[in-house]
Parts: sequence; C-alpha cells; structure tokens
Amino acid sequence: MKRLVLGVQYDGQGWRGWQTQPSGDTVQDALERALFRFTNQEIRTLCAGRTDAGVHGLEQVVHFDTELNRTSYSWVNGVNAFLPPTVAVQWAKELEFDADDQDQFHARFSARARTYHYVLHNSRIRSPMWIGRAGWVFRPLDLGLMQQGAAHLLGEHDFSAFRAAECQAKSPVKHMYEIQIRQQGELFVFTLRASAFLHHMVRNIVGSLIFVGTGKRSPDWMAEVLSSRDRSVAAPTFMPDGLYLAKIDYDQKWMLPQPAMPLIPGFLSLLA
Repeated sequence: MKRLVLGVQYDGQGWRGWQTQPSGDTVQDALERALFRFTNQEIRTLCAGRTDAGVHGLEQVVHFDTELNRTSYSWVNGVNAFLPPTVAVQWAKELEFDADDQDQFHARFSARARTYHYVLHNSRIRSPMWIGRAGWVFRPLDLGLMQQGAAHLLGEHDFSAFRAAECQAKSPVKHMYEIQIRQQGELFVFTLRASAFLHHMVRNIVGSLIFVGTGKRSPDWMAEVLSSRDRSVAAPTFMPDGLYLAKIDYDQKWMLPQPAMPLIPGFLSLLA
C-alpha cells in the first residue's frame, strides 16, 4: 500500500467549493471522478483545507491510499486528462504507508502552516476584468493604516471575532505568523500565513482591514475586535472572489515537490 500526495490547482469560479456535495459540483467531486476514470477504482481524497465556493486554489494538497503502481508523471498527466480545464494536478509524490506506523503523512494533520492571498481591486469604478479574480472596493484605501491594523493580529490569539458561525474547528486559537499587504496601483494583495484558519477567517479579517483602510475605523480597532471574541463586532464577511489558497507548509522530511510559493498569474511583482 502506498500513500499518494497530489498538489492540485483550481479556478474556484463555477464550483461550489472544495468539499464533495450531492450535486457533484465541487472540486473534490471533479478530482475523484477523474481519479476513477484514470484508475477504474473508487478513490476518496483527504485535503489540507476546504475552500468555499468562488475561492481559488493555487496549491491544494490531497492524499489517498492505493496499491496501484504508477509513476509521478503518469499520475499527473493521466488524471489531468480527465479533469475539466479549471482543475489540474500540478505534482504527485508517492510515500510509503504502514498502518501500524503512527507517523504517517496526512494532508491536513501534517500541515504546519497555511498561506492565503487575497487580491483586491481598489477603484472608483468596478472592472469586469477582475470579476471572480479579485475583490472590489470603490472607496480609496490607505496602505499604511491597514498595515498598522494588521500588526495587531500577529501572534497566537483567540480569533473568534473572525470566525463564521458554522465553523467546525475545535479551537478558535490560532497562531498568525505573518500578514503582508502590498500595493501596486489599484491592486492590493493581502498575504496571511498562520498555523491554521477558521471558516471565513481570512475574508473576515480582510473586510475589517478595509474598514481601517477607508478610515471608517482606526488601526487600533483591530485589537479591540480581536480581544472582544465577538463576531458581531468585526466587519461583514468580504466577498470570496479574490481569495486564493496559496501554500501548505509541511516538514521537509516528506520531500514533497512543492514550489517555494505558487504565484497568482499576473501578480509576480506584487508577490516577489
């Protein structure tokens, strides 16, 4: 028995999120249909973190167990032959699997950190070119104010104030390692790296930072929201269009062929 690990990239537009649903209109459903057609076997995948409808995946990581013998090249190109244009396997890695060994790779539980990007278009007039690719705010944003506000969220905290009511996480305590906010003209990119994220946590944080950036709230308000642990105190959940699951960090011992940081096409200078 082997444990196969795949890096999967997808455009979230048109999909009802990652997790399988009876409708079959999710990224997981599409991947598992392709795996079945490639292997002629029912395969169930486990992912590093579920994404909502409209959210993109630059590098989702999944695993499954199989007895089939295939090269990494074959897994990537064979499965991709049966995937729609908006989903593609980027890499594959075969690991040994021993049911009696407690130290086994798990796409979710072996993850050490997750990174998300949020792309925001800030312009008085909305642009149809960014629909589904970036969020939009028409009021001018102040980069410095948002950076000051984001600094209050660094470290280990109870992030209940940024947690969706339907969140199923066992604990709201997460460690925020880094928040970067960069600007290039009308485009802003928010990059958040944490031990893990609660449901809607990134979109709720971005929405609150937009309140700060437009001058509706002061940077210190972010600290007040965090300490309140009250979801009603923070800003409304922001739109999913500009959210990208960018990277999952794992111990180097697994030797996964991950890129250093998958980049959003067209945003190389902002993310360098």
